Amino acid sequence: MTAFLHYEQTGAVVTLTMNSPETRNALTGGTAPQEFVDACQRITDDATVRCVILTGAGPVFSSGGNLKHMQELFDHTPAQLRQWYRQGVQRLALAAFNLEVPLIAAVNGPAIGAGCDLTCMCDIRIAADSASFAESFVRVGLIAGDGGAWLLPRAVGMSKAAEMSFTGDTLTAAEALACGLVSRVVPAEQLMAEARALAERIAANPGAGLRMTKRLLREGQTMRFEGLLEMSAGFQAVAHKTPQHVEAIKAFVEKRKPNFRGD
Repeated sequence: MTAFLHYEQTGAVVTLTMNSPETRNALTGGTAPQEFVDACQRITDDATVRCVILTGAGPVFSSGGNLKHMQELFDHTPAQLRQWYRQGVQRLALAAFNLEVPLIAAVNGPAIGAGCDLTCMCDIRIAADSASFAESFVRVGLIAGDGGAWLLPRAVGMSKAAEMSFTGDTLTAAEALACGLVSRVVPAEQLMAEARALAERIAANPGAGLRMTKRLLREGQTMRFEGLLEMSAGFQAVAHKTPQHVEAIKAFVEKRKPNFRGD
């Protein structure tokens, strides 16, 4: 059986490719949730990884839920369905959102439903000009069971998130750029090169600092300012004692490029 996620590491950058074009890289009805959990744990445990790129094989980023598979859920009880979500796509959401290192979505094509929400679990979104986005659950009589109601407003604001969620309408890549869902749109043939170049710029920085910076950004979405300041003071105390900080200061004083070896 072919793995859903293809894991490839070059230097400090890992590329995760959703590799199920026959299902349009659907996130449910298969092994995708567990593979995301396993890949994210592997990355978190590997201090050599400083940045991750997530993309899709084929013409689609991800179609979200596998609608054909959902026919098998018709006879499930509400309790069984609740558990199916909790043990499935919600585990994927928690793993992707809580990944310790910066995560770039290189959106190569349509990102629909849970596929759209998956991009919002990432820190940075770059779209090919062939990409599109839809929070389309309402069109099949469902809601975002993967946390989209929390994720999407934080990406595009409440008004735009409500418009997308209530209509199920599809946004073009240009429209996604205009509302802040993505930070840039590039020609499709340049997508991975652009994502890789950005990942390399990120990965050139100390890994420990990157991981703490991401944690602060995540916690800052829900914490009071005073609480975040206290957490920042603790993290900064740790950062001051890392060899990478010492090397950076020495390199600045000596007017040379720092050499961040190991984390």
